[in-house]
Amino acid sequence: MNWPLIINIVLFIAMLFLLAQTRKTQWSLAKKVLAGLILGVVFGLGLHLVYGGDSPILNESISWFNIVGNGYVKLLQMVVMPLVFVSILGAVTRLHEASALGKISFYSIGTLLLTTLIAALVGVFMTNLFGLTAQGLIQGAAETARLNAIQSDYVGKLTDLTVPQMVLSFIPSNPFAELTGANPTSIISVVIFAIFLGISAIHLIRDDQAKGQRILTAIQTLQSWVMKLVRLVMTLTPYGVFALITKVVASSNVADILNLGSFLVASYLGLGIMFVVHALILIFVGVSPIKFFKKVAPVLTFAFTSRSSAASIPLNIEAQTRRLGVPESIATFSASFGATIGQNGCAGLYPAMLAVMVAPTVGINTLDPIWIATLVGIVTLSSIGVAGVGGGATFAALIVLPAMGLPVTLVALLVSIEPLIDMGRTALNVNGSMTAGMVTSQILKQTDKSVFDRDDVTLDHS
Repeated sequence: MNWPLIINIVLFIAMLFLLAQTRKTQWSLAKKVLAGLILGVVFGLGLHLVYGGDSPILNESISWFNIVGNGYVKLLQMVVMPLVFVSILGAVTRLHEASALGKISFYSIGTLLLTTLIAALVGVFMTNLFGLTAQGLIQGAAETARLNAIQSDYVGKLTDLTVPQMVLSFIPSNPFAELTGANPTSIISVVIFAIFLGISAIHLIRDDQAKGQRILTAIQTLQSWVMKLVRLVMTLTPYGVFALITKVVASSNVADILNLGSFLVASYLGLGIMFVVHALILIFVGVSPIKFFKKVAPVLTFAFTSRSSAASIPLNIEAQTRRLGVPESIATFSASFGATIGQNGCAGLYPAMLAVMVAPTVGINTLDPIWIATLVGIVTLSSIGVAGVGGGATFAALIVLPAMGLPVTLVALLVSIEPLIDMGRTALNVNGSMTAGMVTSQILKQTDKSVFDRDDVTLDHS
């Protein structure tokens, strides 16, 4: 009988029961998730100190821990497609007027794409500043396995497409197949289908008030139903985060992390710069960034620990409407589209940094203004349709690197620090969507100042 394995599993279950005791407290979901994160770090560090990073017993223990960790990730993936579909459908139908749709989409999506463009420039700057390059990185067993998985899941479906073919792949010929996530570009196909369905609902409301109202009621009911599903999955976040962080800390090779430490530091400095950029944009439209960040902090905490922009949509909308004073139509639109378009961290900063790291290995001068302009343009355009769950950054990189004529190997070589970076990237993604909503609301003069100035509202996510 493998007693060490049994002891590890028993300890893991005991930790889950300890974490479950937070349900009896008045803690918000963000605090419960943070507790899971801290507990995972402590437990993972203990396992690492006892067994080392590559122990057979530890690997077998982690395979059992993965039932909780990977199970949570699968549940997040389960809700992404229906959540994005109903959120965007609901966002479009709430507008009722094509002119309102045009203005809100122009300012919201424009802000998302503009900040993604800036994020790409920041990525280029930080990578050159730190002198980061892919040369000298060693491909071990874990990296080789990751590369093989990437090549089988994505590369053949993406890199063989020309740009016109890729654009055509966004248009859904069978939207029901796209809802199953059949293709790497399924998420943007679902977005397009939801937009057209929403616009047709607006026309139906205008032409036949009775039928249109029934459709509108049905969409609102469906959206509420799916939001309840998402909130149900969100209650499991502390346990999922605990299991995932335990795995990362226990199995991490400290030497690998130190070897890639410069990239980790450069990434977080770049993320920090982008938060400052968001603050400057808020100041430009007349919003106090200090008050803004104070009000959205619980949402950013949840995004940081859950690593899912899509799962953050309900809290995102709630924070914008109840704490920032953004109208529901704008909040729903920016939160929904922000989970699929213009993700500053995953689709802006990260692929740009990877491209600059890889370019010198094939003899490209990364300071060439034309090359930088081309890279920034491709990064900005490719940010349309990146899924708001773990793996979205990989998808973005696999579009950008081949489009720039660069190899995709580096995507796999960063596997050891990927979870550590993904936390910050996700928080930036979500903050970008809330910034877009706030900017749109301010420009259209629809912000409820009394709500924004009030400090006594808490988010309903305990």
